[in-house]
Amino acid sequence: MRDFKTDFIWGTATSSYQIEGAAYEDGKGLSIWDVFSREKDKIFEGHTGEIACDHYHHMKEDVELLGKLGVKAYRFSISWTRIFPKGIGEVNEKGIQFYSDLVDELLAHGITPYVTLFHWDYPYELELLGGWLNEKSPEWFADYTEVVANALGGRVKHFFTFNEPQVFLWLGYDKCIHAPGTQYPRRRILSMCRNVALAHGMAVKRLRSVIEDCKVGYAPTCGSAFWPLQETEELIEKTLELQNSIEKDSWLYSSVFWNELIIRGRFPEQCSEWFGSDLPVLTCEEQSLIRQPLDFCGMNLYQGTSVSFDENGTVVLGKLPVGHGKTGMGWGITPKAMYWAVRNFSDTYHIPLFITENGMSALDVISLDGFVHDPCRIDYLARYLNELRRAISDGAEVEGYFLWSFMDNFEWEKGYDDRFGIVYVDYESQRRIPKDSFYWYQEFIRSNQ
Repeated sequence: MRDFKTDFIWGTATSSYQIEGAAYEDGKGLSIWDVFSREKDKIFEGHTGEIACDHYHHMKEDVELLGKLGVKAYRFSISWTRIFPKGIGEVNEKGIQFYSDLVDELLAHGITPYVTLFHWDYPYELELLGGWLNEKSPEWFADYTEVVANALGGRVKHFFTFNEPQVFLWLGYDKCIHAPGTQYPRRRILSMCRNVALAHGMAVKRLRSVIEDCKVGYAPTCGSAFWPLQETEELIEKTLELQNSIEKDSWLYSSVFWNELIIRGRFPEQCSEWFGSDLPVLTCEEQSLIRQPLDFCGMNLYQGTSVSFDENGTVVLGKLPVGHGKTGMGWGITPKAMYWAVRNFSDTYHIPLFITENGMSALDVISLDGFVHDPCRIDYLARYLNELRRAISDGAEVEGYFLWSFMDNFEWEKGYDDRFGIVYVDYESQRRIPKDSFYWYQEFIRSNQ
């Protein structure tokens, strides 16, 4: 099996609302998550991200730990409301300064910054104006992008426009367990999909106009990570068929829906039949705007759906052996999903790929010896990385891997109940304790360079 190439990008990732804290400091405006997390019974035990990991005040300490970890890259997101407190209008220079200082600190430690422009913390003031339903929303996002590009572009060359558009629309406006928790009918959600896609296209153009040598992609979750329970010819064929199709009752979460829209600038063909007049019309000009050439694409992948046949030859989805391993969040541990999803994406779109999120939640504790031992996470990472290596050996073009997450954080509606980090955060004292998985990943990076 071929090893990872010597210039493979090893990194880790976080997002702004989940770690920064300082929710009301230095001119930052309200995001929908600032408001939603204050609503009764929305978040586990009433937790909020107002302090989180207090990364805003511990930034240098955290970057020093990243340096010790030995990663080549760090993927972080920018809080839109630190830059524009109201989403548009006056720029907050203190917000820009924070991210500028973060970038300088990363570069001083030899770490390349990879910036995600939007990781769910939408400006509350813009949500009151209709948010992604507003026809002006693509321009709002493009203007914000341009300010970031001008501020950081001399030092930051790698950008992701959106993180998991299917998740923030699905859970925020359909299931309503994420901010803003406002349920919309299908017609409106489809309009939002159109506006997010246009915002992506406009943002890519703005980035390239400001930073000539920038590299740009987006980071969807892999909502079509099917894998064959046995790697027989028949099951592989059925798996690939499922990976490249969408279902009417889960279209919004489908990676096929979003990759077709963002990468190829079109809604999948069956959407016209399914949605009729609810489906927005994309003009030729809009399609061209959306499908900006991408330098890479991200893939957030944690688990997948098994494909098997029963005794009658009927397809069975999601069946796993009794007692099959699960993460602390109850997600199945399915490393072969990594191989099949990566191979299929590479064969379908022929765009270099980054694994932009992969990791495991666990109920970690500080042991009596003062350390945090997480052997299950180490085992999880080793299994998934072995399958990633197998996909690369079989021809998939993968540029890098960002482990989720660098540190424990605010896990959205789960609050602080689950821990994804390879660095333990004591939320009372804000003390950082590298877990065993931190040292395992450190050594894994060393041995694969």
